[in-house]
Amino acid sequence: MLKIIGIAVIALIVVLLVYAAMKPDTFRIQRSASINAPAEKVFPFINDFHNWTAWSPWERMDPALKRTHRGASSGKGAVYEWEGNNQVGQGRMEISEASPPSHLLIKLDFLKPFEAHNTAEFTLNGGGASTNVTWAMYGPQPYMAKVMSLFFSMDTMVGGQFEQGLANLKSIAEK
Repeated sequence: MLKIIGIAVIALIVVLLVYAAMKPDTFRIQRSASINAPAEKVFPFINDFHNWTAWSPWERMDPALKRTHRGASSGKGAVYEWEGNNQVGQGRMEISEASPPSHLLIKLDFLKPFEAHNTAEFTLNGGGASTNVTWAMYGPQPYMAKVMSLFFSMDTMVGGQFEQGLANLKSIAEK
């Protein structure tokens, strides 16, 4: 009986590992919000990492978060490095493309707790007094990330943070 249970457990593990291997090699997480403010007012909150403390959900997860700003003060070449507790980890962001007031691309490197190299993208659409802001993160999904995705939904976890960040951004931009 133990032999049959052991074989069944091994077979289940093999099936899960094969299923994980068949998952896509890339991922994309995206959320959007409508903000009752013109894009010209919203964009500076995103384009200047110094302003992220006012709206980024990760900024509030660690009161002792260590931040370093390098490069340009905002826009292309601006760099933000952080080191914090287990919830925020350690990493680096660099704005690689800025097209005010409609598009921002950020090279995003996580160092801890897991190493990952992704892209964050903000797209602002609309005219007049209202702006639709889309926040996306995408990149490669290595095999271990595929295995982890069998047990944890990155879209739910990170997507929830994006939703909170967009709500915070909406709150400050609409003032």
